[in-house]
Amino acid sequence: MNFTPLGGSGTHEGFCLIKSVEKKLTAKGVPYLDLVIADNDGEIGAKLWDYRETPSNQFKKFDFVKVRGTFVPFNDTTQFRVERIRAVLPEDDVAIEDYVPSACLTGEVMLAEIEKIVDGFENGELKTLVSAVIDEYREKIIYWPAAKNLHHAVRSGLLMHTLSILRLANAVCKIYGFVNYDLLCSGAILHDIAKIDELEASSTGIASEYTVRGNLLGHLVMGAIRIDEIGKANGVSQETLTLVEHMLISHHGTPEFGAAKLPMFIEAELLSQLDLLDARLYEMRHAVKEVEPGSFTPRQWALDNRCLYNHGIAPNGDVKLISEE
Repeated sequence: MNFTPLGGSGTHEGFCLIKSVEKKLTAKGVPYLDLVIADNDGEIGAKLWDYRETPSNQFKKFDFVKVRGTFVPFNDTTQFRVERIRAVLPEDDVAIEDYVPSACLTGEVMLAEIEKIVDGFENGELKTLVSAVIDEYREKIIYWPAAKNLHHAVRSGLLMHTLSILRLANAVCKIYGFVNYDLLCSGAILHDIAKIDELEASSTGIASEYTVRGNLLGHLVMGAIRIDEIGKANGVSQETLTLVEHMLISHHGTPEFGAAKLPMFIEAELLSQLDLLDARLYEMRHAVKEVEPGSFTPRQWALDNRCLYNHGIAPNGDVKLISEE
């Protein structure tokens, strides 16, 4: 944990995320909080003894807090004994991205780049549709993760994944002149938008569980429904909506992976392939960097159960890629 020592007292303080919290009783019936707290350096078990619950000190999972206490040995490990804890305040002037896994760019920066792309659309209906959807989800899309686990399950991960695909789409369209850029980009921006409705997440950008509708419908179907509603409310033609909705319900490629239809036109196929490319490269990158050069990873069930090899060869140049964290 990246906590600051206070003098020579052994006391430390810092900012962290509550990963779990449970109110318990000691053998003598005294209440205490059993917590797991975490920052970008890792996580640790913590205890707040003699807990007296008040309206101002009720804590829940994924709260962003400031703590003060001491590290103490416990059962062959180390535990943090909390002496003081409170919610983070605006005057603390700390960025949550420094304390939770986050995209390498802020949500605000990524959304601005995406909206600049939309402003350049030649197709008026697609510009109207995508702009309206972004406005609908603007507050949450800034910090929303792309998943509970697996690829881009970080703060602002949804925008990170979206912008990566948009940059790939731009490169593809420079090679294949027959691709409709506006349509492909519209699908890229909207394909996972319903993850905001599918997942429960807080402003920390960490997803905790799936919503009821998320479990029953999934983001492909939910996205198509929402696009249809927003599009019709903004006068977008049924023909345009059908194309975009098809891209959403087919972007997982095959029914085996949740697609309701196979991609049936060029831009739909490209979206499916670029989505898979970005997701797989993200997962491979994160798996490989956990092992030493010259070593193999454990089997990765999300990547066809492969053991991946870290060849240790550094990338060329010093370009900052959006997929890096």
